[in-house]
Amino acid sequence: MKLARALALAGLAGGVAAAAAPAQAGEVVITVNEMRSAKGVIRACMTTRADIFPKCVNDPHAHRTVVPAGTKEIRFTGVKPGAYGIALLHDENNNGKADRAMGMMPKEGYGFSRDAPVRMAPPKFQDAVMQVGEGTQRVTIKMRYFL
Repeated sequence: MKLARALALAGLAGGVAAAAAPAQAGEVVITVNEMRSAKGVIRACMTTRADIFPKCVNDPHAHRTVVPAGTKEIRFTGVKPGAYGIALLHDENNNGKADRAMGMMPKEGYGFSRDAPVRMAPPKFQDAVMQVGEGTQRVTIKMRYFL
């Protein structure tokens, strides 16, 4: 009887330990569609912070990368589960910024997770946010060009 009780308690303790284990970091694979050229680079960022989206500045936990514009897949590894927004910029002249015509219309391509709409300003985080869990998550982002 004591042995059965001890085994049952050990089983419960093991279940609690397993439930308390931290979530494993995963991977996000972004497929980029509808690039108008292979000139320049794609600047990609992924953040959990709504207050800085879509720029990902001042976020030490953001995932960022710069890849050649001909790249069809972008990978972020070591991604902790959570709610993320992804922003892409097709920086055709590789000057490190989003060029604009007349101070407001984007001259270069852009894209966001969940195909978040761009109206008179970049999309809100809540329009682009997606849940990332353990394992590999795939997302497709369509590049858009205003001019």
